[in-house]
Amino acid sequence: AYLHRANRKSALPLLWTGVAVAVSTSLIFGAFLTFTSANLSVRGEEIFAGTTSLAAVALVTFMVFWMKNNARGLKNELHGKMDTALPMGKIALILAAYFAVAREGLETALFVFTNFKSVSSDSAPSVGLVLGITTAIVLGVAVYRRSLKINLGKFFTVTGSILLVIAAGVLSHGINEFQNFGALPGANAFAWNWQGGNSVITTILEGTIGIGTRITWLQLAIWAAFLVPTLRIYLGLTSGAKKRQALAQSVNA
Repeated sequence: AYLHRANRKSALPLLWTGVAVAVSTSLIFGAFLTFTSANLSVRGEEIFAGTTSLAAVALVTFMVFWMKNNARGLKNELHGKMDTALPMGKIALILAAYFAVAREGLETALFVFTNFKSVSSDSAPSVGLVLGITTAIVLGVAVYRRSLKINLGKFFTVTGSILLVIAAGVLSHGINEFQNFGALPGANAFAWNWQGGNSVITTILEGTIGIGTRITWLQLAIWAAFLVPTLRIYLGLTSGAKKRQALAQSVNA
């Protein structure tokens, strides 16, 4: 959109080249994670799944807070990168687009992989993934065509809160993986263990909040210890930003 307004439409193929390479890199990374996990021993797969879960939680938590703090300046940052890259030639423009997309794409691939590992092996998560990506594309096209305006502050407050809840579930799954291969205690100390639960409900619960029909006390404790303070801090940043905005408006008035 910025290149259109700047009458630099000739640079669009270069931009889309960078985007395409970034998307391909993200898909290759996802395939690597899946292939590696499938070819490890049971113990190795548990270690791999637990480690990638912790990495995904760390990355997503950082991203949520970073986006919340930088949402207002994100547009100007991307414009600045385009302004810098355009005079430097084709490679610079491709790289600027590549890193802007790859930063999110690689993180998404890791987070999707770890979230899939936390639910039962059926088609439901795949359907959800396709629906989510389709929704993101539709929103992106709508914003690009200016047929939809999004309040980024509210948008990141809602989506960020949801992502933190899901991240807590992925963390819970990672803890269980470490329990299974003996690195953490309490593998058989269940807060509840309901056998024969509805598979659809189980998939939804485990894939969203990370709590299904079976969870250990350690999982539950770490899930709560992560989610409660991070949500409070995150929503506290939101309320603090609103107060600062209201104060600035009153001063200007």
